[in-house]
Amino acid sequence: MYYIGIDLGTSAVKLLLVDVNGTILNTVTKEYPLSFPHPGWSEQAPEDWYTQTVSGLKELLKGFDASKVRGIGCGGQMHGLVILDENDNVIREAILWNDGRTDKEVEYLNNEIGEDKISEYTANIAFAGFTAPKLLWVRNNEPENFARISKIMLPKDYINYRLTGVHSCDYSDASGMLLLDVKNRKWSEEMLEICNVSEEQLPRLFESYEVIGTLKKEMAEELGLSENVIVVAGAGDNAAAAIGTGTVGDGNCNISLGTSGTIFISSDEFKDNKNNAIHNFAHADGQYHLMGCMLSAASCNKWLCDEILQTKDYNAEQKDITDDKLGNNNVYFLPYLMGERSPINDTDARGMFIGLSMDTSRSDIVQSVLEGVGFAIRDSFEVARSLGIKITTSKICGGGARSKLWRKMIANILNIDLEIPQSEEGPGYGGAMLAMVADKAYESVEDCCGKLIQTREVVRPDKDIAERYEKQYQKYREIYPTVKQLYKTLRK
Repeated sequence: MYYIGIDLGTSAVKLLLVDVNGTILNTVTKEYPLSFPHPGWSEQAPEDWYTQTVSGLKELLKGFDASKVRGIGCGGQMHGLVILDENDNVIREAILWNDGRTDKEVEYLNNEIGEDKISEYTANIAFAGFTAPKLLWVRNNEPENFARISKIMLPKDYINYRLTGVHSCDYSDASGMLLLDVKNRKWSEEMLEICNVSEEQLPRLFESYEVIGTLKKEMAEELGLSENVIVVAGAGDNAAAAIGTGTVGDGNCNISLGTSGTIFISSDEFKDNKNNAIHNFAHADGQYHLMGCMLSAASCNKWLCDEILQTKDYNAEQKDITDDKLGNNNVYFLPYLMGERSPINDTDARGMFIGLSMDTSRSDIVQSVLEGVGFAIRDSFEVARSLGIKITTSKICGGGARSKLWRKMIANILNIDLEIPQSEEGPGYGGAMLAMVADKAYESVEDCCGKLIQTREVVRPDKDIAERYEKQYQKYREIYPTVKQLYKTLRK
């Protein structure tokens, strides 16, 4: 039996063909464009996601017996606003998770409605990347488009709709819309009223491992698959990545170093997160999780190398950064290239180097960017610690986690063990696993994780390096509060 996992990312869709024992048989990646119509805005065409997904699925299945495919599961970029008209046509390009245009709407929700009420309704406060502020932005700035809305969807749910004809969403992804009562796993009546939308405009809610439908006849014919292939609700990319790394059960942790960066802590029960500096979401295993999310993680290193240093050889840029330099860098970097979410919630924040001098080297700059991302992850780590959560070990995944140096830095910055899963495919692998559970190949998500996820390597902190990074982090955490007011001035 085969299962297909789809990872609908920000720059590309990655597809995996996996057998029931968890062996990855084939992978295909298809890229699509990302547009920035104005500074701080970020959009994509949903049709590009669909076209590249279908093209990738055809390529993925070449040379394999398609009749063995039993299910499809998708993990996708969260928070993106996809709006359809009464004919299910896309009204405008999707406004993405890393879009920062909604500062006025966020201010309205958090200050005029009030953080206490928003948190009571959804278990979270408003962040610029969330879906509800985007809805308010469309209402305020594109009233003609708002009036045409028949369905409100998230990115992966648009793919699922095109495959099955079913308007669906899972609880993990819906948690990031700021429209869901996370604790009670239902749409929030209060938030729907605030946003002037009805429950009929929202998709039906499912657990991530539940079947939403099977392939439409024309889709099955185009892909060469059976109409009986099941499609599960899937999950937001971080929840799907957590499944793909085995991060289920109470108190387990996963760090993702993708375009964005996250620290993901699974929980058997809903936790009352009073300070709201990190997110309180439903998990793809049917339980809950806390998550801190930074908007620019591996994308910071990509920006530095691609745009500034004009190189694609990332490993070469890191080769001069030896152990004796770790925790001894005089250059600091704030990784807020697209503003920031957790834990500072500041759309005005921007990237910044500080500590440059005449003897600053190229590798010092590279090192500061890698360390800045690590320090920003620790900011969310400290919030979790303040809630009484003790983390001594974490999984780590994402493109940035392929760097041995970066893994070593983060292990020492956080002073915890990092486990490297045997498979580094994250959301796509998690999507395939959810399809396996729906197909009854495994009794539960936890059972599937226990049998399929293995640790390839453990990175342990070094006492001396960790102590140096502790001192350096205490200096780093003073930078943002000192320059915070400057960002608003620079914006004007």
